[in-house]
Amino acid sequence: MYYVVVNPASRSGRGAKIWALLEPVLRRENIPYRAYLSEGPGHVVRIVQDLTVPLRDSPKGTFCRLIVLGGDGTLNEVLQGIADFDRVQLGYIPTGSSNDLARDLYLTREPVQILKQILSCGQATKMDLGCVRYESVSKETSRKHGKDLLSVRYFSVSSGIGFDAAVCEEALSSRFKNILNKLGLGKLTYLVIALKQLIAARKVSCDLYLDGNDPVHIDKFLFVAGMVHQYEGGGFKFCPGADFCDGLLDICAVGDISKLLVLFALPTAFTGSHYRFNGIDRYRAGKLRLVTSLPLWVHTDGEVAQKADAITLTCEKEKLQMLL
Repeated sequence: MYYVVVNPASRSGRGAKIWALLEPVLRRENIPYRAYLSEGPGHVVRIVQDLTVPLRDSPKGTFCRLIVLGGDGTLNEVLQGIADFDRVQLGYIPTGSSNDLARDLYLTREPVQILKQILSCGQATKMDLGCVRYESVSKETSRKHGKDLLSVRYFSVSSGIGFDAAVCEEALSSRFKNILNKLGLGKLTYLVIALKQLIAARKVSCDLYLDGNDPVHIDKFLFVAGMVHQYEGGGFKFCPGADFCDGLLDICAVGDISKLLVLFALPTAFTGSHYRFNGIDRYRAGKLRLVTSLPLWVHTDGEVAQKADAITLTCEKEKLQMLL
């Protein structure tokens, strides 16, 4: 049995169209399945909880096979609902505007072909899973978030605080994004909002504690992202060569750099050549604690719920089982 979680609204309705294309394939191949359609923020979490909580009392070797039809954000909601990662195998069919996980896994753009690969997968691929713990949060919440504010969230691709999260927060509720998605230009949303957020960015300091060592201080930082995979934000290759099964987070830290220089550096991140600029640094760690002088937006795979001024990111080695 496959349980299909569908976000029909992803990429301004493209999710519903792709599901209409895939469901006949499941029926034609006589594949047993049940489909669940998301009705809004937080709904996917509840769906997955209902499917996976009962597995805790199931015999060893019992798996729930989930197929996620949506963007990176939909997959992120699925992660928050999984009760036991040892009992869940995930297939992913990207329909969003960013699709950074799919980009790093070199998934084809043909959804029918991806579905057939999932159905024929004999052994799941184990991947690292990121986790963020909110230590100190503000009362300010995102304009678009689920009812439950979690103190611990998982991420498959990346988690960041500062500029990149602020861009994600505004993009989640952007009408401009919906218009561009319909024109097939959704990636431009992030570039336009990024310029706006860059101009408005305030001076904030940050301390990075890498695996419990003495802090790395950034007097004026823009953002810090802890990444399992290479890409975030719709194709920015912030951590080229990141290994999704090494048990470590690749960390991109941007600070003590002028806004004008950022304008030159940002386009080079599409090819992963941005580390040539002073003020853009890379680290690796299994655990990263971040403390900022002011509360800032925090994202997990582009999903933003609230602001924080102290968070801890960790990498859980090969915790996620993917059907590829």
